[in-house]
Amino acid sequence: MDKKTKKRLEVLRKRLDKLRQQLAGAKSQMDDPSEVEAIEKEITEATAEIEKLKNS
Repeated sequence: MDKKTKKRLEVLRKRLDKLRQQLAGAKSQMDDPSEVEAIEKEITEATAEIEKLKNS
């Protein structure tokens, strides 16, 4: 794995942590149900990209 890929993985992991915190907050307030869906979609996309980078 080259430096660029490692850096991208690090950035994605940090983003995933932040998204999980946002999801927890959005679920506790539930002001906008579509916000929860959007955050879950972003988490899925970030997780998929991490897996893709790990496998390449």
